[in-house]
Amino acid sequence: MSKLYSVTLFFLIFFSHTALSQKKSLQAKSITENITIDGKINEQIWESASIASDFIMFEPDNGKPISNDKKTEVKVLYDNNAIYISALLFDNEPDKIQREITNRDVFGVSDHFSVYINGFNDGQQDFRFFVSAAGVQMDCLATEDYEDFTWDAIWDSEVTITEFGWVVEMKIPYAALRFSKADKQTWGLNFMREIKRDVQKYTWNRIDTKIGAVIPQAGILQGIENIQTPTRLFLIPYSSAYYQQSDIGSDTTLKAGLDIKYGINDSFTLDAILVPDFGQTKFDNAILNLLPFEQQFAENRPFFTEGTDLFSKGGLFYSRRIGGAPSTEPITNLNEEITDYPSTVDLLNAVKISGRTEKGLGIGFLNAVTEKTKATILNIDTGEVRKEVIEPLTNYNIFVVDQRFNQNSSVTFVNANTTRNGGFRDANVSALLFDLNTKANTYNLYGDFKYSSINTIEDYDGFKTEIGFEKTSGKYRYGFSGKYLSENYDVNDLGINFYSNYHNAYGHASYRIVNPTKIFNTFRINEYVNFEIDNTSGKLQTGAFGTEIKATTLNNDTLEFVAELSPFKTFDFYEPREYGRYVFLPEKMIAILNFTSNDNNPFTLIIQPTFTKYNESGRNNYGFYLGPKYRFSDKFSLSFAAEYTNMKNDRGWVAFDDTGIIFAERNREILQNDFTGKYALNNKMTINLTARYYWSYSKNHEFFTLQDSGYLTPNTAYAQNKDRNFNSWNFDLSYSWWFAPGSEISVLYRNYGLQRSDIVEKRASKNLDNIFNSDLTNVLSVSIRYFIDYNSVKNKF
Repeated sequence: MSKLYSVTLFFLIFFSHTALSQKKSLQAKSITENITIDGKINEQIWESASIASDFIMFEPDNGKPISNDKKTEVKVLYDNNAIYISALLFDNEPDKIQREITNRDVFGVSDHFSVYINGFNDGQQDFRFFVSAAGVQMDCLATEDYEDFTWDAIWDSEVTITEFGWVVEMKIPYAALRFSKADKQTWGLNFMREIKRDVQKYTWNRIDTKIGAVIPQAGILQGIENIQTPTRLFLIPYSSAYYQQSDIGSDTTLKAGLDIKYGINDSFTLDAILVPDFGQTKFDNAILNLLPFEQQFAENRPFFTEGTDLFSKGGLFYSRRIGGAPSTEPITNLNEEITDYPSTVDLLNAVKISGRTEKGLGIGFLNAVTEKTKATILNIDTGEVRKEVIEPLTNYNIFVVDQRFNQNSSVTFVNANTTRNGGFRDANVSALLFDLNTKANTYNLYGDFKYSSINTIEDYDGFKTEIGFEKTSGKYRYGFSGKYLSENYDVNDLGINFYSNYHNAYGHASYRIVNPTKIFNTFRINEYVNFEIDNTSGKLQTGAFGTEIKATTLNNDTLEFVAELSPFKTFDFYEPREYGRYVFLPEKMIAILNFTSNDNNPFTLIIQPTFTKYNESGRNNYGFYLGPKYRFSDKFSLSFAAEYTNMKNDRGWVAFDDTGIIFAERNREILQNDFTGKYALNNKMTINLTARYYWSYSKNHEFFTLQDSGYLTPNTAYAQNKDRNFNSWNFDLSYSWWFAPGSEISVLYRNYGLQRSDIVEKRASKNLDNIFNSDLTNVLSVSIRYFIDYNSVKNKF
């Protein structure tokens, strides 16, 4: 190879890399005329706008330019109310464009176009707006760690399928964004196009997957100048009607209320709910919980899911505490019984303020008040009924200050407080967090210090601290961390934490491919080691080595394998349910396999077997998950998921008695079936079906007494029935119509029932008959929510 050729080749490679890594810039054009959002782009002003083109593949073949027959051209206009985006998405096979109609925020099997906007251009947070080729909207708030699709904005979009591909037109009001007050705006901007049938994503400004951070790799939007943004005030009145019928009778309930969203300034928004109504939220997946910890439920109430990314900092906010189960139980005499114990506490009102300044300072404040709640107690001898407070009037609040700097680093302070009226327990938890990244996003240093203070009969304080370091870029990555939790660390009044009083060391190393090979589109392998040691006894509570492998084939099927080996004797400090006690756990090995087929196919399948083997005679767990789905058309699909778990000779706590702590060796089976269906009349109107049947039992066959050493000795004298049989059924059939932006009519029919028993029935068919022959509860509800923009009302008058 000649010297001249070598120099020329080096220059071309260097120039190509430099050109791809440079930030692209797009000029927005100011307008005064009206733009009709119809997906046709026939206003003349579009012709003079600058064009964003030359998209580059994000995945799987990172860095590959888009082909000419898939070229994409995007333009941006703006006025004092909104920005307007048009996109021409060329496709040489328009009849193959995927366009499944789904619910809002559900991607489905569709091509997509999206815009990522960072109004402060600080590399920290995007406002992302997606539209599918079927016209379905999705939106989210995105940081490097999380995409929050529970956040919903009000914006307009339309699409049309053409002979050359498809067309997108969008209007995003400034009320849906956050940006500085500068006369001349400079925003971070990127566009993404997904071609679903090829499982390919392209972006306007290249995103290098060798770099861990995505948001700082956006392009630039310039040209927005001297805009006069309107008042951000939105009112959402609603009205709901419920009819409930069960074995104790029937009841009709009418509710009405109002949600308010107000833009305090360009950075901060106030959200408030008055007379909350969460009657149509998704049902909880109740289980037979034999663990020493409460079951953790997902949050389904919109107020506590939308735009709460700031409040998740530090992990101190578990919103189901607000309006959850009462915190105490009533004290009863021997001749008394509890006849009514409310399972939840009513929420009276809630308000939150959140936002971020142009200097990167994020502030979040959430406050909620719950109602005084009483249990009803009956005197069996006299028939006298009395009430006892099990949860007083309670105030919950969380305050967050998060300062971002250098585009990709932050320092955060969090305070969570629970104040109960009267002599009940109060709690306060504070945390200081830091997340530091190098400018090139190649290395990350993170850590925290958290301090909890509990005011109860005997006050106590505790703390937790952690520090970690990671290499976050390239094919080879690694990291290590350590943490310490003190004995009395407790965040469970407004947060959720199961383990304390231990210290930990964790390390991992991984390898991944960033471009497809002859075998895989994507491939990643991760090795990790994790040790946890109890602070008081010095005993090992976790000691594990693990391997995780995940790959996508050239046919876009996904394969996963996880193996974890715990070759050490460990101890469980929570299963005995008594402070200071612990129980021995044998060595074990866990293996998990997963196959997920390409979801472009009408028929898709998930298969996942699991197996756990203990170093104890006859003790093992195995399970199997099967999830088929069939898409009959772009409008209609059905899916089913069956999950089965069998635990042979499992051991766990069952009772306290005069001889001490009683454990049992038991056989357990768990069966869960989920059935979902969707029929979309159009992209604004859908009918959805969700059904779940869950059955589990625990059959004890040998009892033991826990010794102080942590080991179990046989107990042949204990003979109480501690078997468990649990049946749960839920059925939701709903109709939803988004008849205007942000406005919805929904009709829900709900049918549910739950059975608990100490008589085990091992036949699944008999259990199913039992629950359907029981007195199920039926609920029919209708809800109407209407979105009112203050500016629209003002302009009409």
